Amino acid sequence: MYSGAKQGLLLAVLLTGMLLVASCENDINKIKEISAQESEKPVQETDSVDVIYSDSAKVKLRMLTPVLIDYNDTAKNAVPYKTTPKGVKIIFFDSLAREAGNIVADSGIQYPKTSIMEFHKNVVATNAEGSTFKSDELIWDQAKKKIYSNKPVTINEISGNVVYGTNFVSDERLTHPFFNTGSGSFNVPETP
Repeated sequence: MYSGAKQGLLLAVLLTGMLLVASCENDINKIKEISAQESEKPVQETDSVDVIYSDSAKVKLRMLTPVLIDYNDTAKNAVPYKTTPKGVKIIFFDSLAREAGNIVADSGIQYPKTSIMEFHKNVVATNAEGSTFKSDELIWDQAKKKIYSNKPVTINEISGNVVYGTNFVSDERLTHPFFNTGSGSFNVPETP
């Protein structure tokens, strides 16, 4: 058999080999963990964003946000999106480049492929007439030219009427809102 010195050396070699194999496994697991974390990071982060969107040389809207984060992981075939976690303001313009309404929210998510933008928390939208829509959610489907919400909404009309709804859908200029369930407080002029 082996002498005591040879057995000690053989035992040391075996232990070293086991440690190397175990450390390689940990390193591979660590690499996978770091790789997963990296894939969830944004592609681009931009501060103090002021973007003007136009069509046929006419300004349609302006977007202002302190931070715009772009997630576009094409390697994972994930749906690309952009977030505005520190607030967002969208200003709409009419054909004469006058302000025709706006949307302000604590945060927003834009899905460029589907042309949908979601606004979340303390959302206030104002149309060209001055009526305000308040909710915790507003979804703007640019392709269908609709704005809607599946959460409660309060509309303060310029006339003083206040309308409450469990949800609503409207054209993108917020001029023709439709409620599934609504109630309100309305100013009724006295009849002679």
